[in-house]
Amino acid sequence: MDDVERRMNQANRESDVAESDESVMARLQKGDGDALEILVRRHANRLLGFLLRMTRDRGRAEDLFQETFLRVHTKVDTFKPDQRFKAWLYAIAAHAAIDAQRRDARAPDMFSFDAENDETPSLAEILPADTPHPAEKLSADERKVRVRAAVENLPPRQRATVALAYFEDLSYPEVAAALGCTVGTVKTQVSRAMATLARILPMPERGGTTAGGAR
Repeated sequence: MDDVERRMNQANRESDVAESDESVMARLQKGDGDALEILVRRHANRLLGFLLRMTRDRGRAEDLFQETFLRVHTKVDTFKPDQRFKAWLYAIAAHAAIDAQRRDARAPDMFSFDAENDETPSLAEILPADTPHPAEKLSADERKVRVRAAVENLPPRQRATVALAYFEDLSYPEVAAALGCTVGTVKTQVSRAMATLARILPMPERGGTTAGGAR
């Protein structure tokens, strides 16, 4: 690659970052062939991570990743200008995972959401920014690994909710839309997940000092 081409590629990457996802989607809707590639490049790592948390199987996650962006392409005209692209994208990914699960007789009803309860702590309260380990000094990265591992071992419906709300920063209404349930059901699943994580993960000692973030 010569110097001119390298500079052009760098300029293109900087331009990609400056443009919002929603603007790129508008370009895709107008037939811009480069727009989909930009969206794939931007969201590839996090979306694949989300699908890995959902499936715990790299091969299946990669297949669902491809299917998700195929659906983005085929459903491009359903995207509305006032929507947030990330929420729309993860709704497609979640539904792709749900569809795959329904085809898998070995894991029936994995994403069934059937209970509601409006009383729940926030994710920030249960997984605060500063969460020490009471027995040993762990680095922030080590704590993140423990949190992610614990989340991946939650029951599937709780795992889906926490992954969207906590790791992907979707609002409760956006999570509900992605999973095809009510906000109350999302809150119930979060509450159950937080109770499980509280038993699994080391909690801060009252009155103790903190050392780094759990997220």
